Amino acid sequence: MKEALVIGGSNGIGLAITLELQKQGYLVHVVDKTQNDLFDSSNDIHFELVNLLSTDFSFLEHYKSIDTLVITAGFGRIAPFEDILEQEIQNSFQVNSIAVLKVLHFFFPKMKGRAPFHCAVMGSIAGLISSPLFATYGATKAALCNGIESLNIELEMAGTENRILNVSPGSIKGTKFNGGDNDLNKTVALAQAILEKMEERQTLFIPEYEEVFRGVIERYRQDPRQFGLQSYQYKMESGRVSSKPQLKIGYLSGTFDLFHIGHLNLLRRAKQYCDYLVVGVHKDASHKGKSTFISFEERCEIVRNIKYVDQVIPSEREDCDVYLKGIVKYDYLFVGSDYKGTERFNRYEQIFADKGVKIIYFPYTQGTSSSQLRNALSAINNPTANNNA
Repeated sequence: MKEALVIGGSNGIGLAITLELQKQGYLVHVVDKTQNDLFDSSNDIHFELVNLLSTDFSFLEHYKSIDTLVITAGFGRIAPFEDILEQEIQNSFQVNSIAVLKVLHFFFPKMKGRAPFHCAVMGSIAGLISSPLFATYGATKAALCNGIESLNIELEMAGTENRILNVSPGSIKGTKFNGGDNDLNKTVALAQAILEKMEERQTLFIPEYEEVFRGVIERYRQDPRQFGLQSYQYKMESGRVSSKPQLKIGYLSGTFDLFHIGHLNLLRRAKQYCDYLVVGVHKDASHKGKSTFISFEERCEIVRNIKYVDQVIPSEREDCDVYLKGIVKYDYLFVGSDYKGTERFNRYEQIFADKGVKIIYFPYTQGTSSSQLRNALSAINNPTANNNA
């Protein structure tokens, strides 16, 4: 059976491509940070939760057997440059450019081989022309488009017929990219066209080129400054300028005394869901009737230097207070599954019901625990009590 990997295949054009590949008899592996419910009833679509903001790309080892790669993941917002957060700039380049190049680098030896390997990557018309009010997104896509063009020359010089298809559309109807909803009726035709061009080993596909974008590109080349001014005015009048940062913020709290693998796994799982992870560190363990071995300042410093963590703050008595006091307006609250159904978290669910905050309950995994470490330290410090037990 033919196997395909679609990175960003849960939504928008990625979802349409996933379903088209399934219809063509592929076993489709979808990697995304959200799962589509349509995958639940399918035996030939496999899903893996991955956030491309992670620096760990070892998940690619699972997909060495694929012969088709499609990358549609990416994000951006139309806004004045000064309104874009620094974290948005960093995240945009990580997801739109760096992560894509890392994936291509992993599969590039296979692309250079004689066996057919099909590949399509979502660029953007904004990566081919100037795009004021979309400068960050355009810069990330310009880097990607230039990289693909250069890699295709390397493939040609290697003597293979395999190529990377740069799909560079304008706005795509039927996707969530500009605040819309998934509508497969509006994306299926484009998905079919992308797969057709990919099978033909073409290198550049600009949807609606003859109808719209040939003229757009010609106007840009004739007078880039005048084109930019007109583009700026068009975006301002379109109503698509957004003041909302494109960051999904997650929050969790903990004591993090005697830091161990369970703590690390918790932080890793939380970062898979969000773009920016804030961790509240308890000043002590009195809420559990315990004392801490490591000082508050040192525990904060340890957590702050974990790669999955973006910010560390002192925790509040109640996790909901962090949101309600305006300290962090998070989108996700992460907690262990043993809290689900408790009076406290039933109350939280009511508080957040109309605020767009989702509580994610993580099941505890077997392994090292703080209690085990405490008991071991107690046994070392008090061997007589241990022997008499």
